[in-house]
Order: sequence, then structure tokens, then C-alpha cells
Amino acid sequence: MSMQVSDYIDLYKDGGYIREMRKYIGHAPLQVVACGVIIENKSGEILLQKRRDNGTWAIIGGAMEIGETFEDTAKREALEEAGIELEDLNIFNLYSGTDCFITYPNGDVCYGPGVVFLAKSYRGEIQNNTEEAIEHRFFKASEIPQEINAPDRKVIEDWKRNAERHK
Repeated sequence: MSMQVSDYIDLYKDGGYIREMRKYIGHAPLQVVACGVIIENKSGEILLQKRRDNGTWAIIGGAMEIGETFEDTAKREALEEAGIELEDLNIFNLYSGTDCFITYPNGDVCYGPGVVFLAKSYRGEIQNNTEEAIEHRFFKASEIPQEINAPDRKVIEDWKRNAERHK
């Protein structure tokens, strides 16, 4: 008997797909679909998180789980990484190319082209010191820190240009 879609979803829940593939390919590049979200507050500032794994600033986001929609991925990542529930999501931009490679501190390499959303509202209190982030902070476009996670640099620069045009 062949597996059904729901069987695959159950089998690879909660990051299990990436863990399973790493058993076969080691640290070699794994192609994943990435979803991120730019969260702006009412003052037009961007929420960045200081990543626990490499200490750089990044937008909220991560790899899509099998069976998820793009929107579900962005919402799940915001809840996991910052403890907030996103409300209205709008597509900010699509990203692909060599900027989408990431090498993790353990040596794993992923290629993660994907979708970045923009959210201007959320529910809940932003949580610091989560499993993946040390800190969350809003920044003005003119005050973006230099220590940006490499795959997020283009996204943040695009947001900054957009924010400066709409002043």
C-alpha cells in the first residue's frame, strides 16, 4: 500500500524531514523552501531578532514543513521564534539566487529560496530568549545594525530602501 499525503505530513512533522535527509547527505547542500516575515510596528520600524546560533540580526523565518502553505510557515515561525500571532500578511518579495545559501554553525548547508511577507499587525507580547532567538528589537531604517545574518541582508536592504521611499 502506498503512502498518502497525510502519512508524509505526519512522518516529517516538526522538522523531521530535514533531520531525516541529513542522515543521507550529511552537511551537503539541501534545498528547502524558506518563508520569512518583515514585521513593522506603527512607527514603521522593523522587528529583527538576534539569532542564537550565530549572534547576528535577522528577520523571523525558516524552512517550510511538508504540507504547509507559505502563510502557515510564516505564522508558525513567528509564533515559535517570537511568541506572536501574525494577522494580515502581504507578500513583500520573492528571493532566489546565491544570496539564499546559508551555512549553519554545525556545517549544514541549505539553499532556501522563498517568500518574504510583510505584516503590520500581530497579537501577543514579543518574547525574548526563545529557543532560536536571544533578543527581539524594533529598528528604524536609519539604525539597522551591521551584524546582519547573510541570507537576510538583501531582504533588509530592500525593506530599508522601501521605507526610505515612503517617508
